[in-house]
Formats: sequence, structure tokens, C-alpha cells
Amino acid sequence: MKTKDQCEILNFKKALVIGAGKSGISVSKLLLKLGKQVVVTDVKEEKELSESAEILKSIGVKCHFGGHPIELLDNVNIVLVSPGVPPNIPILKSAFANKIPVLGEFDFSTFFIEKPIIAVTGTNGKTTVATWIYHTIKNLGYEPALAGNIDVPLSEVALSSENFSHIVAEVSSYQLEYSKYFHPWIAGVLNVTPDHLSRHGSIEEYAKIKNKIFENQEKGDLSILNFDDYWTRKMCVPPEVEIRYFSISNPLKNGVWVDKLEADGAIYFKDKVVGGVKEIPLPGRHNIANALSVLAMLGGKLAEPEKVFREMGLFRGVPHRIEFVGEKGGVKFYNDSKSTNVDSLRVALESFQAPLILIAGGRGKGYGYDSLKDLVGTKVVFLITIGEDAKKIEDTFSGIVQFARVSSMEEAVELAWKKSYDGCVVLLSPGCASFDMYPNFEVRGNHYKECVKKIIGGDI
Repeated sequence: MKTKDQCEILNFKKALVIGAGKSGISVSKLLLKLGKQVVVTDVKEEKELSESAEILKSIGVKCHFGGHPIELLDNVNIVLVSPGVPPNIPILKSAFANKIPVLGEFDFSTFFIEKPIIAVTGTNGKTTVATWIYHTIKNLGYEPALAGNIDVPLSEVALSSENFSHIVAEVSSYQLEYSKYFHPWIAGVLNVTPDHLSRHGSIEEYAKIKNKIFENQEKGDLSILNFDDYWTRKMCVPPEVEIRYFSISNPLKNGVWVDKLEADGAIYFKDKVVGGVKEIPLPGRHNIANALSVLAMLGGKLAEPEKVFREMGLFRGVPHRIEFVGEKGGVKFYNDSKSTNVDSLRVALESFQAPLILIAGGRGKGYGYDSLKDLVGTKVVFLITIGEDAKKIEDTFSGIVQFARVSSMEEAVELAWKKSYDGCVVLLSPGCASFDMYPNFEVRGNHYKECVKKIIGGDI
């Protein structure tokens, strides 16, 4: 049920949508369906967004490309913002100053969703966990939708005529930054490590924004927190909301935990064993934590914990996140292109016992790699650097591991194959954003897989 405040916000005639990407297009379609006037603006030139411009114009939306002139606010009653747009740009400052409501596309879309929302955020693991939750709910016999920061805008789900049972939403800090009304039935924060600090300013502010996922929860809702993470453990949840922790390091009387991380370890839901570590289908210590978070979110809410854990075992992972690509001559190739920060690279390194030939680099996020020295020294037998941060990575690990720099993914994979031997793993885990060489991590990961295919032959 919409609040009085929400109903007042929805009583508008004209909306300005900032951002002409997927979110901007989807929310524009939703606005048109509601009978509203829509103008879309994007800082990029029309020639850079020709496909988006064509779609928007074909549905009758007025567009302005190449900047955000303040005059676009004339006669506008609400501003809807795509998540990639920073909040400190002049047109948004002017909207705030003139008391024009500013909402994120994600937040606005929740006004039109009546089904329960299960939301996941965190610096690392949120795509895997959200997808794992989605597949587990499907295995339990429901018909969920998967949306949010996972390539399907929430406004697209709001437009859909399908009768979904639940909405599973991956939520980024950029979406939460603009959130005011978002109310998930179940919400979880997996972890908080330094990321997007150029936008959020500090890890304290970043954690505060992540904490907003719980802000509108109420009695009957559930909050999931990682007990092992400093920033999540201290997050604030409304007093009437149930909190359920998960931990790979501590027994929890009212949480989800594991007694040890080895294959013979037991997984507990409160004080009851529901399964074993060996039944978790994805490799790595981080995926034990991810599994515990999924069990914490769904156990007792959608089915008995034992049944939830059993259905979780059918999940096979997501593309570009420690994804097995293929094997040749005893050498296994893994694609971890979704590793876009130092912490996700650390997680990948910790996931393997075999000697690693690591391909890393790209556009760094402004912090160093020193925290990985011990891991690289013990796990990596040869390092291949690529992209803008190549020299910074080399300077960090000089004297720790042998390395070589390449200028393309083809060169990287060819060199990795030359340096490989029976029993080792070739791992693409950049620890950096892709934007110096690729439009996104998916394109980077797919290119890597194509290069691997040329080495090992056959389908991948």
C-alpha cells in the first residue's frame, strides 16, 4: 500500500529522466504507460547513444543529448535518475534547491510492485547471491523475477504483465543512494569493503548508504547481516525487524553458521545441522559465506531450512564470477572478469589450491594492491599484467612473483598457455574495472573465453 507521501509524488504531469541507458528507457516506458509527459537527458552525445535515441524517439519521448541544461527543469514535477548519474551534478543540485522530488529509477519502480521483494547488496558476491536466491526460489516451485543491478531494470519488472511470486533484486550503492521509499520484505548486506569511494567519499559513507536497504523495513520483515564483517555487524535495523546473522567464523545461537570450512564441515541453521560444506556446489571460502547468506534469507521464510539447502545445491554459478571455462593438458581456465576491485581479486585467489597463472589489470579504482602481497606470493606462479594499472600492479609484486606485461587479451591468454603446466590454473581476475579496454566486464570476460577457446578448441 502506498503512503500518502508516495501518492502525492505520483500526482505529477511531467517527468525528467536523467540517463538514457537501460534504466532510463525502461522507466520512460513506465511513465508513458502511466500517461505522463517524459523528457530524457543524457550527458553523452546522440551519436554515442544512437540505439537508445532511436528507441526513445520511436515511443514518443523527447530527448536532449550532450549535457543537462538547467532549463530542462522548467515545468517538471519530478526527476528520475539512473543509478550511474552522480548526485552532485548542477541540474540535480538545482532540482533539490527548488524542492522538485528526485528519485532513483529503482526506488520509483517499487511503487508499482506489489509482490514481496528480496533484496541483496554488498561490495562483493551480490550478483552470485541474488542469482542463487532466484534459482533456489524457482526450485522451490515459485515464479520469481530477477532484477535491479543485474542487467534488468526494476522498472522493466513493473511494466511486465507476468504474475511473479517474488522479486529478487540485486541492489547497488548507486541505487541505494537515491533510495527513500524502498521496502524489501527480506534484505541482506553481504559485506562492505572499499569501493566506489570516488563517488561516496569514504568507506563510512559507503557503509551508511548500504545500510539504507533496511531503512523502511517493519515488523514481519527480515534483515540479514554478515557477522564476520566489521561494517555490516554494526549496521542499524529498525527495532521491530528480525535480524539474522550468518558467519563462517563464529557459532551463532540465532543465525546460520558453519563449524569448519573443510569438506566435512557442518552447516547449522541456529542449533540444527541442515547440511554439509561438501554439498555447496560452488568452490571457495567466499562461496561458503554466500551459501550461508542464501540459507539465512530463505530458510524458514519460503520453506524449511533443510529443504532450502537441498534446493540450493542445484545452483551452478553465474557467468564471469570464477566461471570454469575449460581444460586442456591438465590446465584449467577460469573466467573471473567480474573481479573489478582488490577485494574480489583476493576472494578469487583464496578460492584455489592449485598453482595460479594470474591475468590481472585494467582501470584501477585508486587504491593499492599491497594487501594481496602474501596471497600472490603463495598462490601465483606467474603474473600477466594488462591495462592502465599494469605498472602499479608490477611495482607492488616486483620481487614476489615473475611477471610480464601484454597489450591485449589474446597475448595474455597465449602467454598464460605457454607458461602453464599440468595441474595449474589460468585465472583471469583483473581486480580492476574494464573501461580502459572494454565497455563492461561481460565483454571482457567473453573476449577472454573466446581466446581460451582458440587454445583448447571445441565449444566453451
